[in-house]
Parts: sequence; structure tokens; C-alpha cells
Amino acid sequence: MTTPGPKPVTVGIDGSSSALDAACWAAAEAVRRNTWLRVVFCDVLAQMYLPDLPTMPPPQTYSDALARQAQVWLHRAKEEAQAAAPAVEVRTFARTGDAASVLIEESRKAQLMVVGSRGLGGFTGLVVGSVAVALCAHGQCPVAVVRRPATDLRPDAPVVVGVDARDGQELVLTVAFDAAAMRNAPLVAVHAWHEAGSEQAWYSFHAEGRGAAVQAEEERFLAETMAGWGDKHPDVAVRRVVAHGRPARALLEQAEHAQLVVVGARGRGGFTGLLLGSTSQQLVHHAPCPLLVVR
Repeated sequence: MTTPGPKPVTVGIDGSSSALDAACWAAAEAVRRNTWLRVVFCDVLAQMYLPDLPTMPPPQTYSDALARQAQVWLHRAKEEAQAAAPAVEVRTFARTGDAASVLIEESRKAQLMVVGSRGLGGFTGLVVGSVAVALCAHGQCPVAVVRRPATDLRPDAPVVVGVDARDGQELVLTVAFDAAAMRNAPLVAVHAWHEAGSEQAWYSFHAEGRGAAVQAEEERFLAETMAGWGDKHPDVAVRRVVAHGRPARALLEQAEHAQLVVVGARGRGGFTGLLLGSTSQQLVHHAPCPLLVVR
């Protein structure tokens, strides 16, 4: 059944404290976006069969117990979300199926998906980033991964956006500027570069002065990329950072003092392999603030 009105912010929950943190963050985000919050519990255990009775479903008492537990967790998530953002409208839903598949399907009717960084039950895989990475790779809307309670985040802290050397950067910057504007926060635009090769090649590269030339070129690239955005968002103060090194390290350093990090789902240059390589894994595991991945 189709729900009328704006697309919701949707949060996937289970019985973990991380999921409750995600629900509270999602509730505040829904208020910022002037929409409602959809809380979804994924009951992966309801699909399981008893080992000794492979052709039979679990006993009804077992299914009833799972259904009751799901409602307890949904009710608690709703209470926590409304306590964090009293103005938000919250609706709860129980789904059956694989967590990643269910959330990817949910993303088709959401404007933002939110998950915690650790989980139990249907979201156990999130502890190694599998659900989050699958959702970032295949979701149909931006995805936020929340690693800490919203109360730990400073409301005056900046929003950080990763800027790489590829086409299609406009959507990432649009989301980042909108996020900063909604929070009345400054924006830090981060671009990273590094040289490839052996340690000896690295020393030769910098001894010949080429490092300084590349740094100047990358600073020029970032300035050109950010040109014009100040006219679109005059109320958002922007600081540009060009870092020498791996993109994950540059983003994590800036994230230490941020309330949100925004990156593209795929990238070349400084952000190659964001989804499938080490960068996404490091951000999912170690980002000290919520991470927003834009497709």
C-alpha cells in the first residue's frame, strides 16, 4: 500500500543500542527535512527452519515470540525517536527477509536510509559493514551510517564533504550544502591526493619538488570545483582542505570535529573504491560521526 505525502526518512532497527542511536538521529533528520520517520524491523529469523525438520516452518509459539519481540523493539525505537524529536511523526513496520535485501527494497520509497554501525538479529552483519556497504552499493537513495548517539555530536560542528576528481560531483555537493544549511553549520570540502609507487619513488618525487607542484594543482582543482556554490548557498561558510595522503585518513581527520561526513558512492582519483575497497570499510568502522553516502 502506497503512503501518500513526502518520501520518509527510513531507519532499519533491531534490538541493539546502535539501532536506537540511528533511530534518534533519523528522527531529527526527518524533522529537518519536514517529513515523517519510517522505522523498519527486519525479522531474518522468521525465515529459518529447524535443522531436524527441514520441510516444516518453526512452531507457531516460536513465530509468535519473534513477532512479539519485534513489536517490543519497534515500540522502543518509536519512543526513543519521539523523545529525541517530539515533532516527528513515526510509523513502524515489521518485515521478513534478509536485512540487506529488505533495506535495499525500502530505499526505493525513501529519501534517506539510516542504519546503525553495529547490530543484533537481522543486522548482525553490519558489525563488519556488510549490510551498510550493500545498501550503499545498491540502494536507491542516500544512506547514512550512524556510529554514535546524536547527543554526542556538537550542533555547531561542521559538515565535511569529500570532493574527488570525477564527473557527477554536483549531486554530492548539493546534498552536502543542503545538510550544512539545514544545520546552520559550516562546510569543510576535503580533497586528497597521493602518489603511487615504492618508498624510493616517493622520496624522489618530493625531492624533485614535484609534490609542491601537485599540491598547488590539486588546490586549484578544488577551488574551481567549489566555485559558484557560495552564490547558491550564501549562508554556508566553506573551508577548503587539500590533503596529501589517502582519502580515508583525510576524511577521518576532519570527521573528528564534524557532525556529518558526506561522500559519493563511487569515485575516481582520491576516492577510488569507496564502496568496494578499503576507504568505505574504514569510514564505516571508524568515522566518529554519521557518514552519508550519496548515490
